[in-house]
Order: sequence, then structure tokens, then C-alpha cells
Amino acid sequence: MVVPTFNEAENIAWIIGRLRLAQPHVDVLVVDDGSPDGTGAIADRLAGDDTQVHVLHRTAKGGLGAAYLAGFDWALTQGYDVIGEMDADGSHQPEQLHRLLRGLLDADLVIGSRWIPGGSVVNWPWEREVLSRGGNLYVRLLLGIDVRDATAGYRLFRRTTLEKIRLHEVKSTGYVFQTDLVTRTLRAGLTVREVPIEFVERVRGESKMSGQVAVESLKRITAWGFRERWHKVRATYRR
Repeated sequence: MVVPTFNEAENIAWIIGRLRLAQPHVDVLVVDDGSPDGTGAIADRLAGDDTQVHVLHRTAKGGLGAAYLAGFDWALTQGYDVIGEMDADGSHQPEQLHRLLRGLLDADLVIGSRWIPGGSVVNWPWEREVLSRGGNLYVRLLLGIDVRDATAGYRLFRRTTLEKIRLHEVKSTGYVFQTDLVTRTLRAGLTVREVPIEFVERVRGESKMSGQVAVESLKRITAWGFRERWHKVRATYRR
């Protein structure tokens, strides 16, 4: 599991401990973007005590997508056949990882979804839920994908999936990265499966999500949608 961090000193040992207890066979890669609060040093100590914990230090805070791309590249180089992603703040519960693992039996990408039957969120204000549900509806309508929670960040990929979607061409660095990868997976003709999870709002540390981040993501998605529709119109007239 790739776990990106920036200023998660309060959470990193706690979440890794839960993950190692819930799924002892799963290795962990912490990708730290130079956290000034000492997150990277804590992760190094954890790795020193556990051979299944690894740490990748990045010198610049390049965004969530950039951290995941670096983590995916490391995992592919190390030869892992299944590569996952999850948040460090406890919002993605390691105790529910078995649901994603089971879903991967007949899928190329599994998403832990808040917005399918059985999924839920805990301790969210109604405004944030409206923003997330509305944003995902917008994604489905504009991009034409049948995924209820395309912005979710609790995922498992097959190695072959990451190889097929050409990660070297991915330019997304922020939260829109999640939508980018699920869209690429579907466009490649691969199978995406959603399984329900309970998403728990963090109780320690500061959230990296903001209204500004959400608006920027929607702008990027809008540009993608209109560009894709334009290409389809041009292709139709050329026939």
C-alpha cells in the first residue's frame, strides 16, 4: 500500500500499526514530501523495526498525484503485482481492506466507494457531502463514466493496469489525479469495481482538502470533458 504523507506525524505510526495488524501480509510504502513536522523520521523508525515498511523521501511537496506516481514507480520496480493507495489520516480504514482485496479477484481496479449502497461517511458536514456527491455526479455526466465515486482514494490496482494506462503520460498532480486514473483505466477497456466502505473524517491533524482544491479539480475535469467531446465531434465529421 502506498501511503503519501505531508505533516502526518500524529497519524503515521497509528495508521501503519492498524494496517499491519489488519493485513500482516501487506507491505507499506510511505511517500513523504519533506514534512517539516518529522513525519519522515517517524516513518524511518517504523521501517527500521519492520522489514515490510518502506519509506520514499521526496524533497518537494509536488502534490498528491506526484507522490502516488513516485510510489507506483517504486512498487513496479520492486516487482509487486498488486499496488494500492490509501490516506494516512485514518479516513480509509485498514480493517476494511479485505473488501478491496476480495473485489480485485475479478477486476483490474477496485475502488473503496462512499457513494454506492453500503458505503457511508462519518463526521462530515452536509456541505462537504453535497460537494462530493455533486462533484462525482458531474464527473459521471461530463466524462461518461459509470463510477459513483471517481474521486475516492482508497484503491487497489493490478500491476498490469498501471502498466497499460501509461503512467508516464499522467500530468495530474492534485486531487484530480484520482479521476484521471479511473478514467484512463476505463478508456483502456479494463474493469473497475466499486466496493462499499465507511469513510471516517480525520480526528487528528489538518485536512489537505479545501474548497479551492475542489474547484480546481472541477475546472480540470471540465476541460477534459469538453476536449473529449470536441474530439468525438471532429471524428464524426471526418467519417
